[in-house]
Amino acid sequence: MKQGSTALLSDTHPEAEQVQIELLRKLSVAERFSKVRALTARTLGLSKRAIARANPDFSPEEVKLKLIELHYGADLAQRVREYLANR
Repeated sequence: MKQGSTALLSDTHPEAEQVQIELLRKLSVAERFSKVRALTARTLGLSKRAIARANPDFSPEEVKLKLIELHYGADLAQRVREYLANR
């Protein structure tokens, strides 16, 4: 196994993984950044949807605050909650 390989951590066939890596290497920085942004947006959307499903009584604002709490900690979520209440 080559250094830096993720084969033990991936369910992707090693040959397919190499093709994916080569395709990613051919992308421009802007194209790679666009893919990162899209993946991040998708991940956050799925996280918010899971929170909303687990807490059907939450408002959209409460879902976002719970997301902040889970990802960044209760302290930041509380500070954002207070900021929103005082604006």
